[in-house]
Amino acid sequence: MIKLYDVELSGNCYKVRLMLSLLGLEYERVPIALKKGEHKTEEFLKLNPLGQVPVLRDGDVVIRDAQAILVYLARRYGSEDWLPTEAEPMSKVVQWLSVAANEIQHGVAAVRKHFLLNAEIDLEQAQKKAHQTLQILDKHLSERFCLECDRPTIADVACFPYIALAPDGKISLELYPHVVGWIERIKQLPGYVDMLGM
Repeated sequence: MIKLYDVELSGNCYKVRLMLSLLGLEYERVPIALKKGEHKTEEFLKLNPLGQVPVLRDGDVVIRDAQAILVYLARRYGSEDWLPTEAEPMSKVVQWLSVAANEIQHGVAAVRKHFLLNAEIDLEQAQKKAHQTLQILDKHLSERFCLECDRPTIADVACFPYIALAPDGKISLELYPHVVGWIERIKQLPGYVDMLGM
């Protein structure tokens, strides 16, 4: 049985829950209480020395980091549709995993964390990065159904949560109609599951 060490409000945990659902996989959720420091216990640090969620355990295999988990699930349980194996389409999908882990994480996700959890950040810088990323996404999606390959891939699953949750950080998506359209298309996928705040 697959186990997901999970935090309900985390967009990174949600993207893994979403992928598991899109693939129709059964799994056990193991809630981690960050406020109680459960992610810093000796037991949890054996799973992830970084003390971060999500962590996925599949038998003897333990994977940390949301993007890495998406790659694992796509390759282990999915098909070429979710993560192509040819060099060019694979690299185009993977470049969005980097955007999810960098620009989105330090932009819209950081602003959301500030407003939801009072995280101390350079708010002005994070808001600027959020809007720059949204502008790039909106332009990219103006001629596309999904981020790459003319179909949903793990690129979409990686980028979707924090973009869809942007209003949590008081970032309006009204200026980004192609992003809004893409969000609605993701929500129509068979196996889609919602998250609080969407």
